[in-house]
Amino acid sequence: MKEGFKSGFVALIGRPNVGKSTLMNQIIGQKIAITSSKPQTTRNRIQTVYTGEKGQIVFLDTPGIHQAKNKLGEYMVKVANHTLEDVDVVLWLVEPSTFIGSGEQKIAETLNKIETPVILVINKIDTVKKEEILTFIEAYKDICNFAEIVPVSALKGENTEHLIDTLFEYLDEGPQFFDEDVVTDQPERQIVAELIREKALRLLSDEIPHGIAVTIEKMKERRHGHIVDIEATIICEKESHKGIIIGKQGAMIKEIGSQARVEIQELIEKKVNLQLWVKVKKDWRDSDFLLKNYGYRENEF
Repeated sequence: MKEGFKSGFVALIGRPNVGKSTLMNQIIGQKIAITSSKPQTTRNRIQTVYTGEKGQIVFLDTPGIHQAKNKLGEYMVKVANHTLEDVDVVLWLVEPSTFIGSGEQKIAETLNKIETPVILVINKIDTVKKEEILTFIEAYKDICNFAEIVPVSALKGENTEHLIDTLFEYLDEGPQFFDEDVVTDQPERQIVAELIREKALRLLSDEIPHGIAVTIEKMKERRHGHIVDIEATIICEKESHKGIIIGKQGAMIKEIGSQARVEIQELIEKKVNLQLWVKVKKDWRDSDFLLKNYGYRENEF
């Protein structure tokens, strides 16, 4: 191990849509976590790895902390809370605002009960005037005993290097947990499923996305290795949703497929033949059996 090499685990938390996945993708320079403007985009704890000169940081991108409305929601909150106890530093992402809503108050309550150092990250500073940033820091600074407050723009990569340097100040010398070229512990099939789900989230109307999951039925390289055949199913909760996902003369599912294929090809660096189906599984988000089937397993915390 190199002398002075530091390593540790950092949890990213925050309400849905504050930019946790965007920040993680920006830091590691590759798309692993899916992003969209819809709540509950991140459902599982996604582990990504940053390796630099100073050391290695393993990021745990948790589902957003929110009021659970069903078993899927309860699962997501449990994952988020459990993560806070297992890490060296917590990064709490918020939007630039002087208004601290009930969602933020709830997170602050949770954070005030833990002993892990908490760094507040005020994200999306590219959307406000520079002189306003101080007023946001002022509004937040007493809600929690923060180790540091760092303003960034995850989208533009502004101040993210300073954030990395700050994180290393709170990590001890330690081993390299992953090889230098590893950026995630997510199985490839899971990332592919998430990329398809992201395209569906972005293209479909608001009422449908919460109720969709994606399963990969087949992912197989052809004999000569230049093309990968992927068959995937989009699971939804209602017959009427199935019609919307398929679209007029199959237009919507075709668009989801073609947008997903572009990013899957970038990820696996091979040509992809992607086929999508749609199945209805009523109330799957409240079924323990179906939640496990679609990859949401509590025993994997």
